[in-house]
Amino acid sequence: MLIDIHPVDPEPRKIKQVVDCLANGGLVIYPTDTVYAIGCDIYNARAIERLCRLKGVRPDKSSFSFICNDLSHISEFTLNLDTPTYKLMKRALPGPYTFLLKANNSVPKLFKNNKKTVGIRVPDHNIPRMIVRELGHPIITTSIHHEDEILDYITEAYLIEERFGKLVDIIIDGGVGGIVPSTIIDCTGDEPVVVREGKGDVDLL
Repeated sequence: MLIDIHPVDPEPRKIKQVVDCLANGGLVIYPTDTVYAIGCDIYNARAIERLCRLKGVRPDKSSFSFICNDLSHISEFTLNLDTPTYKLMKRALPGPYTFLLKANNSVPKLFKNNKKTVGIRVPDHNIPRMIVRELGHPIITTSIHHEDEILDYITEAYLIEERFGKLVDIIIDGGVGGIVPSTIIDCTGDEPVVVREGKGDVDLL
């Protein structure tokens, strides 16, 4: 199902429709401040298994990140977040960054693995953040890739529907998506390290 949602002022009725779908184990494709992504409720094991099958990975080997509405949920999934890292994240977010942090014991339980890290995203985009706020907890996020060897990401919702329409429950059309992924910053060591330079400005480090 393809749903148009205004990217700046998302319609609450449509957001609730998406949230109800996620709460019932649905897979949803949505825009972010970087590229279009696919996700599900982090507490729905069957949805996580569906997502892993779609991505061709095993749940115990997956490396999905979480989308949060703000920094308030981070302590539920991370271990001993130090003050410099928190200040860095507060300065950078919302924004096109993924922060790799030390995971606490709740993360392995979600994925039934031995994950030691968790990726955290707070995108500068109202649609995914409003979804998370309405749902009450984070959602899993992983990028939608293009099958083309030259194009990395699909930017148009109607093309995403052609490719994934029968594999997911809802595709949100929030306008043209980007082609540059988030900048990934590893904060699990003594100093933050840029793992992947993407849309986010690395000068903030």
